[in-house]
Amino acid sequence: MLDFIPENLDFEVGFEPTKVDDKKYVINRDTGEYIAVVGKDFTCASHGEFYNKVMHEVTENLSERETEGAEISWRDAHKNGWAMMDMRLPNVKQRIASPKHETEVSQRIIALHGVNGTCSNLVFFGAIDFFCTNGMIRGDHDKVRRKNTSGFTIENFIWKLKQSREDFYAQADRLQKWAQTDIATVDVKALLDKIMKSETKSEKMYSLYSQEAGVRGRNVWALYSAFTNYATYADERNGFNLRNTGHDTNAVTMFNREQEVSKWIDTPEFNQLIAA
Repeated sequence: MLDFIPENLDFEVGFEPTKVDDKKYVINRDTGEYIAVVGKDFTCASHGEFYNKVMHEVTENLSERETEGAEISWRDAHKNGWAMMDMRLPNVKQRIASPKHETEVSQRIIALHGVNGTCSNLVFFGAIDFFCTNGMIRGDHDKVRRKNTSGFTIENFIWKLKQSREDFYAQADRLQKWAQTDIATVDVKALLDKIMKSETKSEKMYSLYSQEAGVRGRNVWALYSAFTNYATYADERNGFNLRNTGHDTNAVTMFNREQEVSKWIDTPEFNQLIAA
């Protein structure tokens, strides 16, 4: 089937009845493994069908130069019922510089797909920081959502994909502005308390911000980089360790953290900070 899709995700999806009338099993037809129990009306495309459509539109609507050298990484969870493709386009890039530090960011396309009823088809657009490989999603509004059905329509994704280049450079301009926005006189810990509504989390985040500020300077870019560090790593590097259980896997949790960050930067407190 598709060479770019990992073997464990490249399987046909099937269904079998349960003893409950309004439920059915989702199964991996290649292995016979039961993946999940879903409602009787649930339908879905396979990972291969979904990502084939996404990749086709990427190659059709972006230039050869933009897609050259594209790097694709994958996350999976829930018996391979949940999958995420993270595509980085290193040729679509922009320099970000503060008085203390400079780096480059490149465009990022994230496609999320589930065959187990846990999520809709989602495509996000964002950026990746070459310096620390922190991932960035621009915000909750920069996503394309469709119900998880075999009749997935991709027209809105194509439109957003065509806009993604312009949107990326607009995001880079915003990041550059944040790199020049000094917050040395701001009580960042108090700000984090309001944004996160958790003293424990805000204390850890303030520690992360202090580390980032040591490299990038005391600016909004450093604060945002602390957020994206939290969403990219889950180990001793940032103090936000997580338990990897059957219901809270590393892959799903890290993606949910990216969603959390996108909400933080949409809060009134953060918007007031960048408007000052």
